[in-house]
Amino acid sequence: KKMLNKHNNSFFKSLDYGLLIILAVILIVSLAVLSTASINVIPSDPYHYVKKQVIMIISGLIIAAFVAAIDYEHWRKLSWWIYGFNILLLALVFFVGSSAKGAQRWIPVFGDFNIQPSEFAKILLIVTFAHYLSQRKDKLNNVRDFITPLLFVLPPTMLVFLQPDLGSALVFGAIFIGMMFVAGANPWKFGAIIVGSLAVTVGAVYFHFAKNLPWPLSYLEGLPLPLEDYQLARLLVFIDPAADKSGAGYHVIQSVWAIGSGGLWGKGYRGGTQAQLNFLPEHHTDFIFSVIGEEFGFIGTSIVLFLLCIFLLRMISIALKARDDFGMLIVAGFVSMLTFHILVNVGMASGIMPVTGIPLPFLTAGGSSMWANMMGVGLVLSVAIRRERPMF
Repeated sequence: KKMLNKHNNSFFKSLDYGLLIILAVILIVSLAVLSTASINVIPSDPYHYVKKQVIMIISGLIIAAFVAAIDYEHWRKLSWWIYGFNILLLALVFFVGSSAKGAQRWIPVFGDFNIQPSEFAKILLIVTFAHYLSQRKDKLNNVRDFITPLLFVLPPTMLVFLQPDLGSALVFGAIFIGMMFVAGANPWKFGAIIVGSLAVTVGAVYFHFAKNLPWPLSYLEGLPLPLEDYQLARLLVFIDPAADKSGAGYHVIQSVWAIGSGGLWGKGYRGGTQAQLNFLPEHHTDFIFSVIGEEFGFIGTSIVLFLLCIFLLRMISIALKARDDFGMLIVAGFVSMLTFHILVNVGMASGIMPVTGIPLPFLTAGGSSMWANMMGVGLVLSVAIRRERPMF
């Protein structure tokens, strides 16, 4: 009994309360913003999404506590089993998944409750890839050394891409890049490959749409891409939203208007017009940042971004104090994932990045996203609790 009490005391004493306090503030802000962003979505049940978010937060915190209580080293032993389960879960979507908005991404559980495997796949990939890279420290110096890590990440990424869920597939790419750099990949060679890949992608998109090019470039006109034209239009609409005001550009135009009309202090709680009158689509999910900008202004958006930034910096501090490379890479992967989510979602809402449907962590309404993020928090806490190197 004394040993059990000692273990419990050690667990609570070692918790990173700074991280938990910041998370608690972000979650409170989430409920406050969601209470205005979603009030007109279901008129018969104005607080439907708020109540659902409360349930997801409470259950998510339980998940985080459970994951934090387990020494993260245990996941190393199960790494390949977790990787196989991840592939199986993503493949299962194609057989029993439900479709919505042209994509098959959800698995029905009971009633109208569905889970989105791609959200959990991000966390499972982080754990398994962290184990994989921890065994290859100082062995990522040459271009050929980058091939096997890429092949490790490619199967789950392609399964997500084929759903199709380009946004989540891009998140997998961000996790891969962030963790590779932290694992010690040669920055010049690996960086050159990333820049080169981006250049090739931009060039391929250009030639896909280009017309009347001089010879011999004319042979590249209409270059085929693994995306439908409507998907490409949605991705590229941020360049000129006015070119498709009633289609793909509508979301971006309404979002930019909402943020811009908020000014310095905003229009006040439930005082916005774009969201409250339902001009702004998906204002409780993909474009919730636009609601913050419209109703709470530049000050409100700055506070939210400041909280998220402090949250990320706190986790970076935990990564630097991790007892081993495995723990450091787990935290680095989660930080890479959240950073990409934040940059793309905020950029998407501001009209400076493609519309990919990537949620804003802890703020967007979504059960799978919240649970997956809480799993990530639990892993980070597990690393923080055990950050002291063992004496023997």
